[in-house]
Amino acid sequence: IITNGPAAEAGIPQPSPSSSLVSRERILEINNRPINSIEEYYAFTSTLRTNQSVQLKTNKAIYRLTTRANNTKDLGIRVFKAPTTNIRKGLDLQGGTRVLLKPETRLEQQDLESLIDNMEERLNVYGLSDLNIKGAKDLTGNQFILVEIAGANEEEIRDLLAKQGKFEARIGNETVFVGGKDIVYVSRSADSAGLDPNFGCQPSGSGYVCRFRFSIAITPDAAKKQAQVTGTLEIISDPSGESYLSKPLELYLDDVKVDELSISSTLKGSDTTEIQISGSGTGSSIEEAQYNALRVNMKQLQTVLITGSLPVKLEIAKVDVISPLLGEEFLKNAMVAGFFALLAVGINIFIRYRKLVIALPVMLISFFELVLTLGVAALIGWNIDLAAVAGIIIAVGTGVDHQIVISDETLRGERFVTNWRDRIKNAFSIIMGAYFTIVVAMIPLIFAGAGLLKGFAIITILGASLGVFVSRPAFARIIEILLK
Repeated sequence: IITNGPAAEAGIPQPSPSSSLVSRERILEINNRPINSIEEYYAFTSTLRTNQSVQLKTNKAIYRLTTRANNTKDLGIRVFKAPTTNIRKGLDLQGGTRVLLKPETRLEQQDLESLIDNMEERLNVYGLSDLNIKGAKDLTGNQFILVEIAGANEEEIRDLLAKQGKFEARIGNETVFVGGKDIVYVSRSADSAGLDPNFGCQPSGSGYVCRFRFSIAITPDAAKKQAQVTGTLEIISDPSGESYLSKPLELYLDDVKVDELSISSTLKGSDTTEIQISGSGTGSSIEEAQYNALRVNMKQLQTVLITGSLPVKLEIAKVDVISPLLGEEFLKNAMVAGFFALLAVGINIFIRYRKLVIALPVMLISFFELVLTLGVAALIGWNIDLAAVAGIIIAVGTGVDHQIVISDETLRGERFVTNWRDRIKNAFSIIMGAYFTIVVAMIPLIFAGAGLLKGFAIITILGASLGVFVSRPAFARIIEILLK
């Protein structure tokens, strides 16, 4: 749900990132027309008109929304296919952008948490809510921030995350107000934010330029400072007879001048709190210029004004962009590979023992270990990405090794040991030694690679633990019953 969008104004709640996937609100109908797919949703919204009333029915409530003049085809909702399971897919399997950021200076834990909160607020204000931001370290102690955003492209988030986002409004060499701290309100509604009606879009060189404008409100203290600075300026007139102050209001973003506004002579020494902000966007066509002006430049400037600057500059250490189509292909390939691997394991074990009473339980237990691991991952909200898939494969493969040890000890014990418990005990002494070796080996990987290998390490430990303490004892009991 986009902040301040039609859906938010209609009272549709923003889903919590920690909520289970199947509990998310599902769209059922729009204007009594059933919506069964993402394609149907966007096909319908493409037919909307300016200021059109829309009735949206979900599985939880019925809402009434009104489209806006400057973007009729957007109800302020970002939709995705309704999931049938609580297993969370990582960016590798669903598509999106992963950015690894490194702070310019080392931060204390409290400052790092504050930075993450600020970034999360900035991305939420910008309209990117399906995201995951967390701190990370590598083995040498370097600090990183890992940002995963589903559905966002690289260009969108580079400007939001790589830049500190320090906004200043200056008159001459004096800063009169800054973003965040001195800003009380930033208009984002259609009646006061959009294309400048006095300028609109005009040809410029080989393309077009579109000018936007929106209003803001500043604090009384900032207004007094502005009054003090403007009170010392002279009044000048242009050829058209309009009177302005001798110095303009200059807008700086990260110390780079992005625009300047002439100050009306009526504002000389005035402590007004209402300010009109403007800027522009260019493109090879009118549509591209409008998009760059409204959806990129204006939106970014509004976001920085609302949230203020980040407490420290960030350097982009790594960017991974994965398309949704490629993510689906990864998932299909992983499932097919897993099926054939399990089949190959069963065939090999049957060839080894020549007994279905051993081969079939091994395959079934391996499948159940997979279900257990995915179930616990869904319960704790852990994302399943390619690294986690590799961890699952390792855990299941280790499980097969352990089951072979149990089978060997059991069959060998038929010749040497008559007590079933002693046979199983011999097997588990080997299994526990191998288990603790895996755990010790995986712990460093949790912190290696700035947390990018954490999924592999966590899922491997989780799968191995479930196997050792749940499925291995079950397999031992099953083998005991079947062989007897």
